[in-house]
Amino acid sequence: MDITVIRTGGQGGRPRRATLHTSDPDLTDLARTAVAEGHDTPPVGGPEGFSYEITVDDTAVYCADPRLTTAQAHLITEVFQQAG
Repeated sequence: MDITVIRTGGQGGRPRRATLHTSDPDLTDLARTAVAEGHDTPPVGGPEGFSYEITVDDTAVYCADPRLTTAQAHLITEVFQQAG
């Protein structure tokens, strides 16, 4: 499974992108849950908050601070940590 997270917004406004290829069953389950809880279009986020595009294989969804679900927040953290 390929997971890509693109983070935009925030105070600096500088985008950050990370891609992770994984076969870890816990991470793939987490990614499926995060996608199921995402939006088809970018939601309105909080002031100076981050917006995210999460792509799992060929499916892209959107989410934003401060309304990230637990699965989305955990997945975003894992992808950025593991992808370096």
